[in-house]
Amino acid sequence: MATQTTDGGRKLTGWHALGIFVGCFAVIIGVNIALAWNAVATFPGVETHNSYIASQTFDERRAAQEALGWDVHARHEDGLLTLSITGEDGRPVQAGTVEATLGRPTHVLDDSTPDFAFDGHAYVARQELAPGNWDLWLDITALDGTEFTQRLQVEVLH
Repeated sequence: MATQTTDGGRKLTGWHALGIFVGCFAVIIGVNIALAWNAVATFPGVETHNSYIASQTFDERRAAQEALGWDVHARHEDGLLTLSITGEDGRPVQAGTVEATLGRPTHVLDDSTPDFAFDGHAYVARQELAPGNWDLWLDITALDGTEFTQRLQVEVLH
């Protein structure tokens, strides 16, 4: 004898409930695995390859960098990325070399290397950027050979 509901529809059985339960959890677990996989695959999370080695000279490098007395800022306007380096006297500083990597804080897909040129006041590079937060990792060498490293945040509003 078949069991029917009072409205003439099909009856919800234990197998149906189990199927709904397992299906919902399968979707949740699948989405979590996909998000975790993409998070790990797109963000290497590496600032330095060997933190112990980097820590051995950290205090000396920091003291030398602070002795330069530089104030460094970056901004982006009208497709132009500007890196301003000023000395303790407030005047623009021309460095020996400027190497930089520009990228998103969360992944390396948009990383680029700006081609900075000193215009007498600041370092400028033509760089089209999408709106949002960007990081500028700097490796600068002063004219006296002192290394200067810093990460600057650049917010692009369009």
